[in-house]
Amino acid sequence: MPAAKRQRTSLADEKCTLVARLLAAKEASGKTFDQIAEALGLTNTNTANLFYHQAPLKSDKVAKLSQLVPGISKEDLAAMQSVPMRGFDPAILQDPGVYRFYEAVTQYGEAMKAIVNEQCGDGIMSAIDFFMDVGTTTGKKGEKRVVITMNGKYLPYLEQHAADNTARGPRD
Repeated sequence: MPAAKRQRTSLADEKCTLVARLLAAKEASGKTFDQIAEALGLTNTNTANLFYHQAPLKSDKVAKLSQLVPGISKEDLAAMQSVPMRGFDPAILQDPGVYRFYEAVTQYGEAMKAIVNEQCGDGIMSAIDFFMDVGTTTGKKGEKRVVITMNGKYLPYLEQHAADNTARGPRD
């Protein structure tokens, strides 16, 4: 196996091990992502991302999180503060719950893009300057329904004028 692939596999294994420890500590605390999020002043999805090491824990939240979830070791709190390797294992789409989100974006993605472009112009929603909240509501027939709110900064595509490029080009 090439060294680069071994390194990626090793990093993925380390991340899986870290995530397993973090989720076990959360489970032992008896707290939900919503409860932890409320105490930290974060959204529930950002809080869940901390436990899945998809977002870094900011230093001002360390003491509070260690009180809320006392089973997280100092080493794991330090690891949570590092810049994560974001991404996902394609096998995650085999989970029916995750696949339904993928299916919804696949089904409605073109319509969502068309409406964003119609209302804002040619551009995209940022996934970096972004908030997400997941919750529930009750439908007209009394059924539980899932509500997902995505709130991202609008980023317009720019026409690239040569005079506006302040970086030295490869031909300069």
